[in-house]
Amino acid sequence: MIFDQLKNAHLYFSLGERITKALQYLSQTDFTNVEPGTYEIDGENIFAIVQEYNSKPSSSAKWEAHKKYIDIQYMVSGKEKMGFTDSRKVIVLKEYHPNNDITLYKGEGNFLIAEEGHFAIFFSTDIHMPQLALNIPKEIKKVVVKVRTDFVAEVKNSVDADLNEEETNPPAEV
Repeated sequence: MIFDQLKNAHLYFSLGERITKALQYLSQTDFTNVEPGTYEIDGENIFAIVQEYNSKPSSSAKWEAHKKYIDIQYMVSGKEKMGFTDSRKVIVLKEYHPNNDITLYKGEGNFLIAEEGHFAIFFSTDIHMPQLALNIPKEIKKVVVKVRTDFVAEVKNSVDADLNEEETNPPAEV
């Protein structure tokens, strides 16, 4: 998980082309008047979901994780608590469903406060709980950019190939 302000997005461009494209989209778009809905950035590889909702009490929320998509959650306006935890602190409540790319959990974790201008990146190993009210429900506008995770395997395979080539063809000694 990564949590930071959007003004620091450039620090995370090394995470790959799709993450870079998603963060650039967030940085270059004024969401003030963008209506709720789904917006294509790069086909099924990257798309944005603009949301407006009232934050909710923790008691009505569930922990969640995704396999196909990384979530980049960006706070346009408002303030909410976001939870994060790992698999040792939760149990599966509802098994993974590939159609909506979600596993639901119950358990415990840690929380942080996301304010206007903050973003969080939740990778497929990051169990999270978004949309939580601080004390009382408040209006929130948030953009969730979904970044397809198959590029992670491509990057890993590329690095593995480079390492194998170095082992086969070690650099010449000077």
